[in-house]
Amino acid sequence: MSNLKSDPDKKLFWGCFIALVTCAFGFVVRVQVIGEWADQFNMSETEKGDILGVGFWPFAFSIFFFSLFIDKIGYKSVAIFGWICHIVSTYMLYTADSVSDLYWGTFIFALSNGTVEAYINPVVAAVWTKEKGKWLNILHAGWPGGIVLAGLIAISLGDSFSWQDKVALTLIPTVIYGIMLFKRDFPISERVAAGISYRDMLKDFGGAGAFVSVYLISMQAVPLFGYAGNVFVASLVVAGISAVAFGSYVKGWGHPIFIILILVMMPLATTELGIDSWITDIMTGDLGDNAGYVLLYTAAIMTVLRFYAGPILAKFDNNPFKLLAVSALLAIGGLIALSYSSGLAAIFFAATLYGLGKTFFWPTMLAAVSEQCPKGGAMTLNCIGGVGMLSLSVGGIFLGNIQDRKTESEVVAYDDANGTQVAQTYLEEKSGLLGEYKSLIGSKTSTLSNQVALFEASKEITDKNGSEESKTALASTIRNIFRSMPPAAPDENATKEVAAAYKTDLEEWTTTLENRNDSEQKAYLEANGLFVSEAEYQKAKSDKDILDTALHKAKKNALFTAAIFPLIMLIVYLGFLRHFSRKGGYKPVEI
Repeated sequence: MSNLKSDPDKKLFWGCFIALVTCAFGFVVRVQVIGEWADQFNMSETEKGDILGVGFWPFAFSIFFFSLFIDKIGYKSVAIFGWICHIVSTYMLYTADSVSDLYWGTFIFALSNGTVEAYINPVVAAVWTKEKGKWLNILHAGWPGGIVLAGLIAISLGDSFSWQDKVALTLIPTVIYGIMLFKRDFPISERVAAGISYRDMLKDFGGAGAFVSVYLISMQAVPLFGYAGNVFVASLVVAGISAVAFGSYVKGWGHPIFIILILVMMPLATTELGIDSWITDIMTGDLGDNAGYVLLYTAAIMTVLRFYAGPILAKFDNNPFKLLAVSALLAIGGLIALSYSSGLAAIFFAATLYGLGKTFFWPTMLAAVSEQCPKGGAMTLNCIGGVGMLSLSVGGIFLGNIQDRKTESEVVAYDDANGTQVAQTYLEEKSGLLGEYKSLIGSKTSTLSNQVALFEASKEITDKNGSEESKTALASTIRNIFRSMPPAAPDENATKEVAAAYKTDLEEWTTTLENRNDSEQKAYLEANGLFVSEAEYQKAKSDKDILDTALHKAKKNALFTAAIFPLIMLIVYLGFLRHFSRKGGYKPVEI
């Protein structure tokens, strides 16, 4: 770090770094608690994809908005706004008691993340104009580094802390980066320093950039206004009008390299961040409670290697497209291997390939844009990241929809082969951005899990002659089941005060369970609808095994399908290598 120009630059850099760590904290917490949210609020896989998706696409609103005039109002003003949004959104999520609350709290958090990205990238590009690839990679080590740190904290908390407590973790880095940045002086942008006009900046973005950006934004925004028609067509119309108007104003469709890169950023973002959103959930069938370590492991690889991006890029002749092509090839191999792997060693090997592959994607793409389209300034540098985040909303829904449809086909196939009616009992019709589909009924699958857990915990008490250890285990099981119940339990019409009193009573009862005899335990479980008979257990266990197997196959299949994204990227990067080879080699554009 001694190569930083001065102490103020160094402190500014690390403040930006921790701001990105904060964004990662929110992402990790969301991934860690999405299962708890789904149980408590009865969400399907596609609805989970909606929540995960809204954690990304509003990012684009703020990054596009601020990139238009960030040079005029200054980076520091934008930094303050982003910090306030991080505080507000964390509070909204902490106090959420409905799917709507979760959605809008996540929405505001994504806005703050886009605001952070809107200033940290141009700040670093303005300070280190000759080493953009190196320093943008080091800056973006804050994302996987934050994932590792937040993930380890969340896993260590386990079930002893509520999802609300895990959400509150985001406040720690938020306070730290606020203290670090608000005392710093921020530089002017590279574009302004070079005397490039505002219209020339917009010209590099061009009508094509406006079309892609507005189309993806419209895909998310149009339904919010209650539009019931074809969202795809409506978005195309809005994007087409916007593109013509913007292109006419700036007198250009955008820098050709930028246009191609903004398109390839969509599969890149889904390969890196979209799959990261699902990877813990997907690998649970193989690794159980240890599935979260796959994300942490790949993030640790990214964190370490991004700090060595300078010498690694030098090995590739400082040509970002060489590094990106190799990365795409590794990502293809990693995703395919993960879709087939089952043993610990095989999963470890596949995760290593995937982690190596995605390490340099995002920051190296930013560097390529900044080096080839420097006149575009904050607009091109930031908006390519915005397009990446926008595409994650569709990518997340796409990955979730693959799982729902594959799960349906697996369960139906089982019913046809065994004469059962599992699909009829546990699947329900739903509709979304990708049309009609069937998904598992969350409340019914949650009941299955609760019945199995309760019976097995109760049986263990009998098998161990009422040992203190087994009684404590049953108390813990009841507490965990209670936490997945709706906030208004035990009565849907009960007030929050009644529900809170019920929660307190149950917690007090379970903490003293070891002092209850068998008859008292059974009486309590029956009175609260928690007692499970042998027959109920056998039926629940059978149905749960069928659904778990189908869902596991569906999730692994989604990884194989997702390998198409890095394949598209590889083809594009090879095209760029050929293009620059014909021009005598890769060279950054200087202004």
